[in-house]
Amino acid sequence: QVQLVESGGGLVQAGGSLRLSCAASGRTFSTSIMGWFRQAPGKEREFVAAISPGSRSTLYADSVKGRFTNSRDNAKTTAYLQLNGLKPEDTAVYYCGADGPGQWGVRDWRLYDYWGQGTQVTVSN
Repeated sequence: QVQLVESGGGLVQAGGSLRLSCAASGRTFSTSIMGWFRQAPGKEREFVAAISPGSRSTLYADSVKGRFTNSRDNAKTTAYLQLNGLKPEDTAVYYCGADGPGQWGVRDWRLYDYWGQGTQVTVSN
């Protein structure tokens, strides 16, 4: 079993930055794809980014590409999402998910196996 805990959210002004962390426990972390999803009020959960087990591949939603950056530290069993150039439309609860084992390229949150509790990101005007 994998347990995930997100942190790093907060309130920032447009154009600001945050770094989200996803701390994981469980033996399967190093073999899991780590994905990030977000859900804004009244909207469905949407794919944001994903990183492969060995950090060799990353995937981003078009809306965040060039602004957000995936990384992970398997020794620390932690995944990170650097959010730069934040926009008000980025406001949402951000969730990390683990797809272990996963098939690369999945963007559907329903196919991920484990989830954290979410961390709130609020971007003001």
